[in-house]
Amino acid sequence: MTKSIKSFNRRDFIKGLGVSAATVGAGTFLPLSACGDSAGKPFEVTQDDEPILQIGEDIAVAQTESGKVKGFVMRGVYTFLGIPYGADTTGKNRFMPPVKHEPWEGVRPAVFYGNSAPQNIYNRSATNYGAFIDHWNYDEVSENCLTINIWTNGLADGKKRPVILWLHGGGYTSGNGIEQDGYHGENIARYGDVTYCSINHRLGVFGFSDLSAAGEKYKDSGNVGLLDMVAALQWIHDNIAHFGGDPNNVTIIGQSGGGGKVCLLAACPQAKGLVHKAVPLSGSAITGNNKDYAKKLGEYILKEAGLTPAAADKLQELPWQDYLALANRSAQKMREEQGDSGMRRGGFGPVADGVYLPEGTFFESPLPDSPDIPMLFCTTFHEQSPSRTDAAVENITLPEVTERIAQRYPDKAEAIVQAYAKNFPDAKPVEILALINSNRLAVTNAATAKTKQTSPVWMAWFGWCPPLFDGRMRAFHCLDISFWFLNTDLMITHSGGGARPRQLSKKMADALIAFARNGNPNGGELPSWPQFTVENGETMILNDVCEVKNDPDKEARSSLV
Repeated sequence: MTKSIKSFNRRDFIKGLGVSAATVGAGTFLPLSACGDSAGKPFEVTQDDEPILQIGEDIAVAQTESGKVKGFVMRGVYTFLGIPYGADTTGKNRFMPPVKHEPWEGVRPAVFYGNSAPQNIYNRSATNYGAFIDHWNYDEVSENCLTINIWTNGLADGKKRPVILWLHGGGYTSGNGIEQDGYHGENIARYGDVTYCSINHRLGVFGFSDLSAAGEKYKDSGNVGLLDMVAALQWIHDNIAHFGGDPNNVTIIGQSGGGGKVCLLAACPQAKGLVHKAVPLSGSAITGNNKDYAKKLGEYILKEAGLTPAAADKLQELPWQDYLALANRSAQKMREEQGDSGMRRGGFGPVADGVYLPEGTFFESPLPDSPDIPMLFCTTFHEQSPSRTDAAVENITLPEVTERIAQRYPDKAEAIVQAYAKNFPDAKPVEILALINSNRLAVTNAATAKTKQTSPVWMAWFGWCPPLFDGRMRAFHCLDISFWFLNTDLMITHSGGGARPRQLSKKMADALIAFARNGNPNGGELPSWPQFTVENGETMILNDVCEVKNDPDKEARSSLV
């Protein structure tokens, strides 16, 4: 249902990767031009240029089970923002499993991102380098936050495009589906002819307050944030064909906390049949919160509120800001009185209740009907580069590295530093510190657990370093996101933009698209990528020169255990 929509093919797209980012309109990004490299050239007007943006009564209208939605077309890509996949979670729906949104009359606009879930927003002051580097995107914050964004090349055309669902980072307590510009879906949708989605869902104290001590009504309250994600997958299953996607070919991908969410869904029985491949980036989870710990935390919340279990409904009446503060105070008191006995330093997270998540190690001890799907793991070399915004740390010495490591490993700091220095003889001391702090123990443990299932596993390690901040950023946490989605010229404060990151980005995007299509990342310009095995630890190194190495940090990593 479109008027004169011009399509873009892969060749046109790659030829036009030379123009950097800008933004245009109501939350709509202008990531990459299809007009060639204009850097340093006068602005040119050509006769065959068509409108970049198209929106109108009969343009980008799609059907959903709740009613019709109208988005817009940006450079040939149909774009729908903020479609509700669930009802408002305010009031009586707080702490409850998600429910479907009520049908609406007429055509609902879907032209701006949905509300961010309630959370404490990051510092965005002018003096904050983090705000410059990541320039977090937030707008309204409310409990009416269950929304999905969609980018696609076609509507209801029967093409059955692979579906890619992005799960944002921020632990389990912060973030949103378009928090960073690198999350944007236009480029990967156009280039790969996939249907790309991202979602918001309940976080922190609203998604994972286990109030089961208050009775049967609240039995699922500790996992409603997880159930939101399952509801989004169910919405995709029921509706995505209207957006040109294949409901039987859905790949979930997320980074940091989003990588943990990917692992949660890959272990959640309720997600079986709704998710078919999984890509956790710089974050993996193979256990949930201890259910006894989570229940005790819920009891602390009731106590802090001065409520008996029978009066727990009053918590649904508090303004969200008040409940957020109340629950966080409760967690702090529990840490002080009980010690740090739960996941994520005693914070709020998904609960290993034996119903939605296994009580044991994910994949090794699955619940009946848990998914068994191909997974591709990736982390970065320097998840946390200690000198990124502190030049004084750049010239740290190896003995000083040992002093810092001793704070975490008091009995074997020197042995660890020496093992990493031997394993990585060309690394500077500051890079040794980053490698140790960013070690691959968690991801290799997750991949090893996953090999207990029958589906294949792949492993990557991202080592590309941008030139920004005099090269001190290195291969930091979040950097690789924009590479997977062809957004290096959009997330320019991560990559610096230009041809060098673009070349690696195309290789990585091709691998992701291949994985989304058939569960195997091979077939593009990367070297042949073997499956990960516990014996060899096969790992694709993603850098200016990509190569496969067998367990490249094995000797260094073994010093940590």
